[in-house]
Amino acid sequence: MTENPNVPVLCATGVSAIVAGDAGDFRVLDGVSLEVDAGEIVDITGSSGCGKTTLLRALARLLPGAVGTLSLRGVSAHDLTPQAWRAAVALLPQKPTMVAGTVRENLLLPWTLKVRAQQSAPEDAVLRAALDGLHLSDVSLERDTDRLSVGQQARIALLRILMTNPSVLMLDEPDANLDDASAAQVTQATSQFASAGGAVIRVRHQRTDALASRRFSMCGGQLTETTS
Repeated sequence: MTENPNVPVLCATGVSAIVAGDAGDFRVLDGVSLEVDAGEIVDITGSSGCGKTTLLRALARLLPGAVGTLSLRGVSAHDLTPQAWRAAVALLPQKPTMVAGTVRENLLLPWTLKVRAQQSAPEDAVLRAALDGLHLSDVSLERDTDRLSVGQQARIALLRILMTNPSVLMLDEPDANLDDASAAQVTQATSQFASAGGAVIRVRHQRTDALASRRFSMCGGQLTETTS
C-alpha cells in the first residue's frame, strides 16, 4: 500500500455498534472517532464492560453489525478485503491464541493463510533471531506450545504479529496477566514497533504509562481524550 505522510495511518469516524445484553440490546459504541498517526501509541482506558475490546474488534473489522467509516493511510476500508485489512490492522487479544503444535508452527501460522499465499515464510534462522530479540532464547522452535508459560505465550503471539509487518498494532490489555519481566519485554517490543513508524492502540483497564503519546477514556460508548 502506498504511504501518504499527510494522512493518519488509521482513521475511524462515527463507529457505532449495538450488542445483545442481559437486559436487551444496548449501544456499546456510540459514534466513536479516532485517528492514529505513524509512530503514535494511543492508550484507551475505562471500566470493565465499557466497550474497549468491542472498539478494537470494530477497528479490526471483526465485529459484524458495526457501522462507521474506516480508512487505512487514506484508503477506504471498502476498497480493501476484510482479509487484507486485518493483515494491516492486527489485533492481539488479551488471551494469547496458540494452536496445538510447536513454536515454529505457531510463528508460521500467518503464512498458511490465503492472504499471504504468494509470500515466502521466514526461515528458521529468522524465527530464531526474532525469538532471541524478545528474550526467548531459552525457547526452542521445536517446543510444544503446551509447555510454554503465560508470559512466553504472550510474547510469541505478539512476535507472530510483528513478523507480518502490520501498519497498525492493537493490543487488548497486553500486560494484564504477565509478570513484570514479561510485561517489560512486551512494552519494549511495542515501543520499537512505534519507533519504526507503526501505529499502536493499547486497551488498558485503568492503568497507563509514559509510553503513550495520547490517552483516551471510554465511557457511555464514547472516547474522551485525557491528560493522564
